[in-house]
Amino acid sequence: MSINISIAPCCWGIDDVTNPNLPPWKSVLNEAHEAGYKGIELGPYGYLPLADFDEVTSELERNELIIVAGTIFSDMKNGDALEQRLKEAREICEFITKLPSFPKEDGQHFATPYLTVMDWGHDERDYAAGHPDTAPRLSQEDWDIMVNNFTQVAKVAKEYGIRAVIHPHAGGYIEFEDEIDGIAEAIPADLAGFVLDTGHLYYAGLDPVAWLRKYADRLDYIHFKDIDIEKYHDVLSRKIRFFDGCAEGVMCPIGQGVVDYEGVLNLLKEIDYHGFITIEQEKDPRNADKSLEEVKASLDYLKSVGY
Repeated sequence: MSINISIAPCCWGIDDVTNPNLPPWKSVLNEAHEAGYKGIELGPYGYLPLADFDEVTSELERNELIIVAGTIFSDMKNGDALEQRLKEAREICEFITKLPSFPKEDGQHFATPYLTVMDWGHDERDYAAGHPDTAPRLSQEDWDIMVNNFTQVAKVAKEYGIRAVIHPHAGGYIEFEDEIDGIAEAIPADLAGFVLDTGHLYYAGLDPVAWLRKYADRLDYIHFKDIDIEKYHDVLSRKIRFFDGCAEGVMCPIGQGVVDYEGVLNLLKEIDYHGFITIEQEKDPRNADKSLEEVKASLDYLKSVGY
């Protein structure tokens, strides 16, 4: 089993590119390097300046970093927004295919970089994150629109030789058991795989080990995050947006929360997983002054238990 640990900009609070408190992208790359990472995600569309290819590549080289994945983190159930999603997919894929990449490991399903695609941006689901019994579900018509949007984005990625991976995400319309199973059935495996996230699975009331095992054959990429169990229960007891809960610290450094990462490691050995795992710790960007310490602690912990 060969595993590479990478990092995501959300560990510095970078999820909403319109947030005025985001740290500069160059400082994020610098801290990722300082913490010991060799790979990093591109972050949400619009954070790294895709039009400034030479400047971005220069900073990546200076910090000895390679892009592991690009991200579409947007409304995927709106048919009227499909052209914008396709535009984002093309720009991201054109950018990341020009960059240096990691060699494909023996046993790895698909080589990096990936295009991570997730649904996000609906108040009615944002406030229902982590509540499968009360969260509204899509009508069949809206579900079909969302499936088509995922399908069309994945087809664009495939044109560039990029593997699209679907990311179930707390507060979006692909979060709970029925929705993950539904999207797996609706979109063929030869078109898109999964990037399952241990923290989002737990947040949705699912066992991360069981679900990593369930979709091992489509598990092309993995995200790791950890959850402060006391804050998790407190957040779920209130009507609160998912990222407002993250701002209160519901996500913590790996190894300091409730997710059993030694059990996850045993499972990854069992399914013979090879490839990339990216650490995420969503937070308020106004708390990014703690990010370097925390992302280093996450990496150190994983190494200490055998990753």
